[in-house]
Amino acid sequence: MEPKRIVVLLGSPRKRETFQAVQQFERALRVAYRPELDFEYVWLRDFRIEPCAGCFACLSKGEEFCPRQDDRDLLLVKLYRADGVVFATPNYALQVTALMKNFLDRLAFVFHRPRFFGKTFIAIVTQGVFGGSGVVRYLTKLARMWGFQAAQGVCINTIAPRTPAEDAVLRRKLGRAAVRFARWLRRPGPARPSYFMLTLFRLIRASYRAVPDPASRDRRYFQEHGWFETEYFYPAPLSPGQRIVGALVDWMAARLAKRRSAELDRRAGESETAAGERRRRGGS
Repeated sequence: MEPKRIVVLLGSPRKRETFQAVQQFERALRVAYRPELDFEYVWLRDFRIEPCAGCFACLSKGEEFCPRQDDRDLLLVKLYRADGVVFATPNYALQVTALMKNFLDRLAFVFHRPRFFGKTFIAIVTQGVFGGSGVVRYLTKLARMWGFQAAQGVCINTIAPRTPAEDAVLRRKLGRAAVRFARWLRRPGPARPSYFMLTLFRLIRASYRAVPDPASRDRRYFQEHGWFETEYFYPAPLSPGQRIVGALVDWMAARLAKRRSAELDRRAGESETAAGERRRRGGS
């Protein structure tokens, strides 16, 4: 059996505390998981990632139409080939580093067209004093919306110098994180989605059904994957309660989307009438 491939994306510009934390996580994971693992450390600082132009091309037409010609797709391929992914970053001003945020912004289209199903994720955040837990929550929510099965992340205080007792706390936290990650990594089948993710899926799908724009890349993506006929992004073991909630969300979302579509049509008609009136006045 081939070893599981673990890709670590490091958002730090320096090779110090965050890197050392991930190394400790790797050692603990090799103990917790047992089978052979193939670790790859990917430093975002070594790749050319241009800032997002805000042109919406990736959202409306497709990521291949992005005007930025850089290393974004090289990093995407690494994520596609991974069995497990780690995002590791220090807490800078209560957020991820600029290096990592820039990369995440360039992948905004993945929120619209999720694709990392069946892959395990965890966030590792280092900090001096405060705020890193919020960064962990942010990255974990992002990962779930991208399709990952996300283990509970970890935030550790790495202020130096440290006492032996403080170092022991770091090792213990990273060891527990490795156990959580290993549990997801060896999971044989798909995970049951949360109520939040199930609701989000049904809301998005209803909006595409109500406005069947053939030019919409997002709608075509849903169609290509057969998601207009499924209960969730993948064959998920939904509970009876989730099936009921899903049906209710479908019904409510369809009503709201239909109402919105009618309002947009009405406003478009009013604009066209007003434009015609202006043309008539100009010709008289």
